[in-house]
Amino acid sequence: MSKKPFNKGRGPQEPKEFEEEVIEIDRVTRVVKGGRRMRFRATVVIGNKKGKVGMGIGKATEVQAAIKKAVSKAKKNMKKINLFRDSIPHKVQAKFKSAKILLIPAGKGTGIIAGGATRKVAELVGIKNILSKSFGSSNKINCVKATFKALLNLREKQDVSTAPKQPIPPAPTTKKTPQEDKK
Repeated sequence: MSKKPFNKGRGPQEPKEFEEEVIEIDRVTRVVKGGRRMRFRATVVIGNKKGKVGMGIGKATEVQAAIKKAVSKAKKNMKKINLFRDSIPHKVQAKFKSAKILLIPAGKGTGIIAGGATRKVAELVGIKNILSKSFGSSNKINCVKATFKALLNLREKQDVSTAPKQPIPPAPTTKKTPQEDKK
């Protein structure tokens, strides 16, 4: 006997187009003449786990309304991300304000090795194997925006392989050559 989803008789539930993940909910206050006005700020990331992802921030006097606003902003801010074999095509680094993110492609079976906000974004994009490191600020909003910036900087795999290779400069030598010893 299978259980039916609990939806108070509102008919059958249709599957959602995007999965939602609430990154952060903050209580923010504004000081006015009569005291303090409290509102809630919600940061939400949505994605289809197939390379499309969006991020939104919403503010309202109630938590649910703030989340709803953030989801609608995230749907308007959807971006397509280039993926390659359940990972990213190449190493990429990005900075947003003082948050820096380094994303490195990983082999099959590695999993998502990333911190809180970066992990949620990577899961919703559809990345299954990635290594990441965040430097600087640990602010969740800035980390999410830096991760987005890094993912948008990704190029297609064939673009990376055909790009001209940068020559590696020779390492400076400290050893004297035999000609210099004679002088």
